[in-house]
Amino acid sequence: MLKFLAIRDFVIVDRIDLEFAPGFTVLTGETGAGKSILIDALSLVLGERSDASAVRNGCERAEISAEFEVADLPDVIAWLHENGFENQEEEGVCLLRRLVDAGGRSRSFINGNSATLQQLRAIGESLVDIQGQHVHQSMLRSEVQRELLDSYAGSKPLARQVAEAYRRWQAARQQREAWEQNAAAFAREREELEWQVNELSTLNFSNDEWESLQAEHSRLSNAASLLETAQAGLEALSEGEFAVLSQINSVISRLHQMVDYDQSLKAVLDLLEPGQIQLQEAVYELGRYQQRLELDPQRLSQVEERLAEIHAAARKYRAAPEELPELLKGFTERLQALGSKGDVESLAREEAVASSEYSELAKKLTIERSTAASTLSQQVTAAMQTLAMAGGEFSLALLPLEQGTAHGMEQIEFQVAAHKTLPLRPLAKVASGGELSRIGLAISVITAKLGTVPTLIFDEVDVGIGGRVAEIVGTLLKRLGRERQVLCITHLAQVASAGDHQWRVSKSADSASGGKVTSRIVALDRQERVEEIARMLGGTKITDTTRSHAAEMLLSAGEADGTDQSPMHPTI
Repeated sequence: MLKFLAIRDFVIVDRIDLEFAPGFTVLTGETGAGKSILIDALSLVLGERSDASAVRNGCERAEISAEFEVADLPDVIAWLHENGFENQEEEGVCLLRRLVDAGGRSRSFINGNSATLQQLRAIGESLVDIQGQHVHQSMLRSEVQRELLDSYAGSKPLARQVAEAYRRWQAARQQREAWEQNAAAFAREREELEWQVNELSTLNFSNDEWESLQAEHSRLSNAASLLETAQAGLEALSEGEFAVLSQINSVISRLHQMVDYDQSLKAVLDLLEPGQIQLQEAVYELGRYQQRLELDPQRLSQVEERLAEIHAAARKYRAAPEELPELLKGFTERLQALGSKGDVESLAREEAVASSEYSELAKKLTIERSTAASTLSQQVTAAMQTLAMAGGEFSLALLPLEQGTAHGMEQIEFQVAAHKTLPLRPLAKVASGGELSRIGLAISVITAKLGTVPTLIFDEVDVGIGGRVAEIVGTLLKRLGRERQVLCITHLAQVASAGDHQWRVSKSADSASGGKVTSRIVALDRQERVEEIARMLGGTKITDTTRSHAAEMLLSAGEADGTDQSPMHPTI
């Protein structure tokens, strides 16, 4: 249940704090006073997209915060836990917050933790259901009728399974048809791939071999120079007439003879002796290297032939040598794909299995829809009798399709007959604006009673009705308010008088702030409700008669005790 809503610098609202209570709350006021701003603010904090126009003129940012009681909503608590949004300070409470700056950028928070818009929308769908003022017109669309029935029947998960099965079936069908239409091309491609795979497999080439061959070729092709270099090094270090090692040995020997006479020469010895050892090791290594290194023209020829073979294959396939193994892998995978999908009979069997799976799921969906359609038709027909459509009938028809679609094997169609003597016809063709509003409102109330969303908001869904029908609509919403928290924006005095609580929305220009327009919300006590309902009945000129009529409407709606049942005292 919605407990608290704080609005800061949003459109024409500077600051409003609203406390909510259970029951049926109505919002009234002149046209253009800003009644829908409350809905817009709630929509924003529930994840609707925003832009810079949401920020009050001259302000840096708009801020909307909402507090919900979720202790009795185990699914919501589980979602908060799974996504890391538990309220650490107050269990059973969910806090949503949305900030929009003057540049249009926004940030979202759930229980103080940063959240994405998708997460905000996900939790919002479980907390509030907003029925917009154009919901009745949207019911004329076939897809809306289908979704409404699936929602009423609890068939949305099964409908998603049907859609997925249909996509699998169509993919299998398209694959089979493509093979049949392109069998010759696939055969040529397969033949070419087999030849390419065979050629590259015979080459038996890997990147490790490529690196090894390059290193070996470099060594073999430069063997003479390497031997010459090794011999020159040995000559200079130890075998030549003026070998470095011999001269260092001589110097070290003389220093050993002289160190007894001057100990300061010991430091020089300490520096030279390690160098002597390192030079001797270098001589040993050069010797061993020279012994291992051989001129091998035959091996060099073999390596060059192998490299030439690899380069030829690379040129043929227009690839670098190191890309050949990956190329072979791709050819092999494509050949395997053609092999597994190249059998028309196999493809036909896969298509048949997919078609059977779709049919089985679609039939289950049809059964669920049929059962729900019968019940919903009876309930809406019964509601029509109390909404000035006595003798009228509503039917939710399932029209079989020649071929199944992603939405099932039938088209959903709302049908209505305004009188007993008239046949059922599509809602879009026979319902007037007033009849559409009444039927739509009946469906909204019936389906809302079956849902689990704790807060229901009706934004001028009573457009197009009046008189006794409006009074009945108010009674319906009041009854619904006993089971859920219901908020309704209305221009009808009959609906407003049925509310457990009433708020008046007004708009004014503040001269102190340069004429800025500000929207305000005020909770009304009983006498103020009489005045507001009298205004709704009589317009600009309110008489004692209209006041008396307004008081009588409140009395008949159950407000005889005269107490203020307002759910909040707004802070402006």
